[in-house]
Amino acid sequence: MINRRGFLYGLAGIALGATVAGCSTGSGGSVPTAEDSSDAFGFKRDGLPITTQPLPLTFSGTKSALAPDYASMQLVQQWKTDTNIDITWENLPETVYAERKNLMLASGDLPDALFNTGLSDAEVVTNGANGTLIPLEGLIDEYAPILKGILDKRPDIRSAITTSEGHIYTLPAVEELGILPYPNFLYINKTWLDEAGLAVPTTIDEYKAALVAFKGRGDNVIPLSFRVDSFCANVADLIAAIGGLPDNNDHRIVQDGEVIFTATRDEWKAAVKELGEWYAEGLIDAESFSQDDAAYLAKGKADPVRLGSFLWWELKEAVGADREADYAHVGILEGRNGQKLASVSNYAEINRGAFAITRSNKYPNATMRWVDRLYDPVMSAQTAWGPIGVTLEEDANGVLVQIPAAAGESEGERRQKVAPGGPRITTAEDFEKVVAPEPRAKERQDIVKEFYAPYKANDAFPPVMLSNEELDQTAQPLADIKTLVQEKFATWIVRGTIDAEWDAYLAQLNTLGLEQVNKVYQDAYDRYAANA
Repeated sequence: MINRRGFLYGLAGIALGATVAGCSTGSGGSVPTAEDSSDAFGFKRDGLPITTQPLPLTFSGTKSALAPDYASMQLVQQWKTDTNIDITWENLPETVYAERKNLMLASGDLPDALFNTGLSDAEVVTNGANGTLIPLEGLIDEYAPILKGILDKRPDIRSAITTSEGHIYTLPAVEELGILPYPNFLYINKTWLDEAGLAVPTTIDEYKAALVAFKGRGDNVIPLSFRVDSFCANVADLIAAIGGLPDNNDHRIVQDGEVIFTATRDEWKAAVKELGEWYAEGLIDAESFSQDDAAYLAKGKADPVRLGSFLWWELKEAVGADREADYAHVGILEGRNGQKLASVSNYAEINRGAFAITRSNKYPNATMRWVDRLYDPVMSAQTAWGPIGVTLEEDANGVLVQIPAAAGESEGERRQKVAPGGPRITTAEDFEKVVAPEPRAKERQDIVKEFYAPYKANDAFPPVMLSNEELDQTAQPLADIKTLVQEKFATWIVRGTIDAEWDAYLAQLNTLGLEQVNKVYQDAYDRYAANA
C-alpha cells in the first residue's frame, strides 16, 4: 500500500477548493497543500496528545470479515486516548466496501481519510489527478518524521509508492518476511516413494520417474496436481527445471535489468510441450486447470490417499495434520541444464493503498501526525498482529513474540479480530530486533532460506506505479494477453498441440499489443531502478 506524490498546482487548487501554500519537499521542490484548520483544536507539532481538544475525523475502507467495528478494538481505543483524534470508523468487509467505494468516489461524498483504501493503482492515479486524493509528500516532510526517516533510509520503498509524476497519494504497508517471492513449495508422497524403493527426487528426471511410479499404483491415483494462476500452487519451478527459464504467474520476470515476457520464449514452449507429454501419460491431474482452492485442498485429505505430489506453501493445510509425516518437501529440482532455478514471483512486500487523505479533510496536518505513529516499529507490529498483552508479549531479549491463541482459535483468526491492519512497516531488520514472525511464517522463512533463495534465478518486477497514460496503454491488452496465455497453456498441455499453434499464437499476441505492453513495463522498470 503505497504513497504517491503531490499534484499540479492549478488542478489541486481547483479540486481542493482551498487556499494553497507551498511546502518544502525532500527533493528541494515545492508542493501545494490545502489550508489546514488543525490549530483550532490545539494542534501540537510533536508530543502527545496530537491536539489538546478532541478532533473528529471520519475514516472509511476495507476490513477483515472477522473484524468487529474498529471503534471496539483495544488498540484503536488506545490510539484515541493517546492522540485525542476521535475517529468515526466506516470500514466494511471487502465485498461490501467495493460498491460503497465506487459510489463514494463517483458522488464526491468522501470521508476524511481512507484506511485500508481498497484502491487499485488506476484508481489511485485517477483520483490523485482529479484532486479526490491530496498529495502527501509535503505533509510527510513536515509532519511524519518516523515515515520520512524510513523513506530516506529506504529509497526503494519511496520509489515504489511514488507516481511517475513524482507524487505520493497513498501510504504503504510493508512486511518484509522474504516469503512472498517463493510461494510454490513442492511436496511429494514419501510413503509412496519408500514403497517404490525411490529416494526423494533431486532432479527433474528423478521427479518424473517418481510420478510414473505413482501412476502405476492404479487409476484412482493423482501423480501430480496443481492450480493454474494460483498464488502458491503453480508450476513455475517445474517449467524452469524443464525449459531452463524461470517463470511466474505474470509470465514477467527481470534478468540483468531486462524485463522478459516468458510466455513467448522457446524455453517456455519446450517446458509446456513436455508437460503435455506428462499429461498424455496420465501424470497430471485433469482438474489442474479448473479446480478452485477448496477442491484442490480436499484432494490431499481424501480417503483413501490419492495424491502423489502437489504445490502449496503450507503442508498441514494441504494434507491435514495426520498426514504431514507422509509427505516430504522437494524444493528446487536440478534441471535439464544441470542448474537449480528458483522462480521469483512478482508478489510485492511493499504494498500500495494502506492510507490516503481526501480533499474533504480540513485537518491534514493532524491526520498525517496521527498516521505517522503507526510507522513506529513497535506500533506497526501491533497494527499488524494485535496489542501487546493480547497477541504479543516480550521475550527475554525484548523481542515481541506471539502469545499462543486460545483453544479452538487459530492465530490467523485472532489476528483478524484484534489487529486493524492498514498503514505500517515491518522491515527484515524489524523482524530480527522488534517482532518475531508468526510461527507459520517462520517455518516458511526457514524453507525459503534453505531451499529457494540460494537458487534465485530472476528478479521480480518491482511494485512500480504506472502513469495514467501507461495504464491506459496496458489495461485492455494485459487482460486479453492474460486470457490468451491461460487458455493456450491449458489447451497445449491437455491436447499437445503447441507445435502446430505456436506461430499463430505469437502473431496473435503481437496483434493484442504485447510489444507496446513490454515497452511500457521496461520503461517503468528503468524509471524505478533509477530512483531506487
